Amino acid sequence: MSRRDDIQLLEWSSWIDFNRTSIDEVPQSEGVYKLHANMKILFIGSTKNLRQSLIQDLTNPCINNSARFSYANTETADKIVENLLDEYRNKHDGKLPLCMEQ
Repeated sequence: MSRRDDIQLLEWSSWIDFNRTSIDEVPQSEGVYKLHANMKILFIGSTKNLRQSLIQDLTNPCINNSARFSYANTETADKIVENLLDEYRNKHDGKLPLCMEQ
């Protein structure tokens, strides 16, 4: 299976408001997630526990400016996030999402 197939097979949630109440409804499972504000992706991450990571992100000064998030459950989160980041870089002149640039 190609990297592109891995990404296309993901079943993403709809965009959800980025707040504690909404995050409490997210499963505590492995997955990948994207956060955005003002029509721009701010962060793409992978985790063993989606809910826990999103709660922690509420305290990140850059990420907490996010308006919404979307997630997908997957048992290969680390592999998938690298594919998502490669795809993002290809579309944005080699740049990472704003909250991931160093």
